[in-house]
Amino acid sequence: MIITIITIIITLVLSAFFSGSESALTGASEAYMVDKEKNEHNVRAKIVLNILARRSKAVITTLIGSNICNTLGTALTTQLLLEMFGVEGVAYATLIMTFLILIYTDMLPKSYSVENSNKAALFVAPLMSFWMWFFTPIVYILQKIVYFSFKLFGIKESCSEEAKISEIRGAICMYDGTEIKEEKEMLKGVFDLSEIQVYDVMKHRRNIYSVDIDLPIDEIIEKVKDSRYSRIPVYKDKPENIIGIIRVKNFLKACLNNKNNINNLNIQELLFDPWFIPETTSLLQQMQEFQKRREHFALVVDEYGSLEGIVTLEDIIEEIVGNIEDESDADDINEIKKTGDGYYVVDGQKTIRELNREFNWNIDDERAVTIAGYLLEMAQSIPEQGQKFIFEGFEFEIINRTRNQLKKIKIHKIKDSKKE
Repeated sequence: MIITIITIIITLVLSAFFSGSESALTGASEAYMVDKEKNEHNVRAKIVLNILARRSKAVITTLIGSNICNTLGTALTTQLLLEMFGVEGVAYATLIMTFLILIYTDMLPKSYSVENSNKAALFVAPLMSFWMWFFTPIVYILQKIVYFSFKLFGIKESCSEEAKISEIRGAICMYDGTEIKEEKEMLKGVFDLSEIQVYDVMKHRRNIYSVDIDLPIDEIIEKVKDSRYSRIPVYKDKPENIIGIIRVKNFLKACLNNKNNINNLNIQELLFDPWFIPETTSLLQQMQEFQKRREHFALVVDEYGSLEGIVTLEDIIEEIVGNIEDESDADDINEIKKTGDGYYVVDGQKTIRELNREFNWNIDDERAVTIAGYLLEMAQSIPEQGQKFIFEGFEFEIINRTRNQLKKIKIHKIKDSKKE
């Protein structure tokens, strides 16, 4: 009887080991193990990497071990309780083993392994490597059965692209330190390109510098001369009706060539066709299109074809390398003024993504693109000038409001605050 009880306990312990090992090895970071093995010469990390290289075999091994242990433990418990209580022992065995297996060999080890996957994987690796060797013949047979089952039902075995990207993201986020902060943000920015839409980074139509084609030629020349942009949209009747693009370099050449007869210059002939793109285009797709077309300027439209704004190649590059400033950016809406310790005054059209990236903040950018849009969404009203709000651990004060537009906003991150 004592031997039977000891055997049952051993089967439960082994079942817990196999169950926890499966969760630990499934959740372990390969990048973390590579770092431990290369930089710390950790032997266990090397074993984990060998196991992860045979992930399918490891999973089947844990399933075999767990099922054998649970079946054997349940059978021995049933036999023991049958001898003690007769037929009623079957019910007792079912209840007891269900409780023990569910709590102590499944939920507890798996929960711990999920929360501490790397630590748990390093701990179980040597013993897991032994069991993979021990069950090799059975695993081989089962792998063949799984392979032919996949083939029978037309299922392809492949490594998910999302899983690969997630692994690389994990490797990037694993490294900390101010000396590599910029490089880390750049790498994260590259992977974010496929998830960010042009709508999130475009310059809104309200802030587009454009020219009316019906203006006198001398006024158009003055507007082009005063512009700090290399490409200027041209509209007819209303600013949303873009009919072409002036490329400043070409335009100035034409003006010089016709300086003696400037009034006869045909602006329409100097316009380049506008390039319209949907607002839902990802930055990665747009960057690839910019490369194909050898362009770096596009007009963004919504599903109804209405103009929403413009996006440039520089906007996309800034998502990777951060804000690119030059001598013409002094009056740009991207300017941020620091007014005190932790207090910043920003334009309402400043995007939340830029603020989060620049100051390592965590303002929710799912609610709106710009900081003004965020406040309108959170307040569910148009705030008054001077009004203050506290949302998600940040204090916002409306510094300047023109009509219904929030022009300037003061932001302060409240230290040690919790999200509301």
